[in-house]
Amino acid sequence: MPIKIKNDLPAREILEQENIFAVDENRALHQDIRSLQICILNLMPLKEDTELQLLRSMSNTPLQIDVSFMQMSSHHSSNTSPNHLNRFYHPFDELKENTYDGLIITGAPVEQLDFEQVDYWDELCRVFEWSKTNVTSTFHICWGAQAGIYYHYGIDKKPLPEKRFGIYKHRVMNRKVPLVRGFDDVFSMPHSRHTETPSQAIHDCEDLVVLAESDVAGIFLCMNKSGSQIFAMGHAEYDRLTLDSEYKRDLSKGLDIKMPINYYPDDNPENVPDLLWRSHANILYTNWLNYYVYQNTPYQWGQILDEEKRKLASKMLTKIM
Repeated sequence: MPIKIKNDLPAREILEQENIFAVDENRALHQDIRSLQICILNLMPLKEDTELQLLRSMSNTPLQIDVSFMQMSSHHSSNTSPNHLNRFYHPFDELKENTYDGLIITGAPVEQLDFEQVDYWDELCRVFEWSKTNVTSTFHICWGAQAGIYYHYGIDKKPLPEKRFGIYKHRVMNRKVPLVRGFDDVFSMPHSRHTETPSQAIHDCEDLVVLAESDVAGIFLCMNKSGSQIFAMGHAEYDRLTLDSEYKRDLSKGLDIKMPINYYPDDNPENVPDLLWRSHANILYTNWLNYYVYQNTPYQWGQILDEEKRKLASKMLTKIM
């Protein structure tokens, strides 16, 4: 089944070239199907690249998905054209009365700042609180995962001695949990970050379940016991050349950056990297959409979010505004 996107979203043409089924708004209007409503809070600077990566990752499910994009009004994005943002993105205040089956909160290049120093932190806290009552399941990525764990469980991140950068092997820790159904015992995933949420603190948190971990890179995947909060510390959505672009960008800026490990064949940046994580990335997003979004959301959202819960959500948002 297809992903439903706006008629003129630039990612649509690329998805069609890759034989990924996407329908435009006009065609979707003639289908009597309850699409899953997925909102993406895109905090990455190159928003169009991230849009394509996430849409591609969610394309291997039989479910029809209707995607909306959210931005933080308290932050000015200088790497994406204002025209693109105006046409395809909405600030939180325009979306906060909506309910969504799923929410994705991306990473952001602000990890070396304290959370409270990030210019949109207060607004992001409102989103975290809102997600408890207006979203069935929220998928947090990289810095978004660190920020989510800090907000919901009070576990702070810490700086790493050097950037964790490359492709790392992880082992499935809890195979009975549906989120990792279909995973091999050991799988590879990209990481690109300067900080980490301490693994032991996550293991010690009674409400969090660790699902995949690396001896070198630490925890990759964990979730709360209800499945309403998913945290991925790496970047399953990354393309073949995303780390390559980051590496060469930092080199061009004169930054002290080491070559991403386990990435270039023969450790030669002139060689095209092997794509080693795509199948598990597809499984991860498909499992999330099926087991934690679709299976937990009734046809009518009102069956979950009754008036009392709406009042509670409004009260909590007012308290932190």
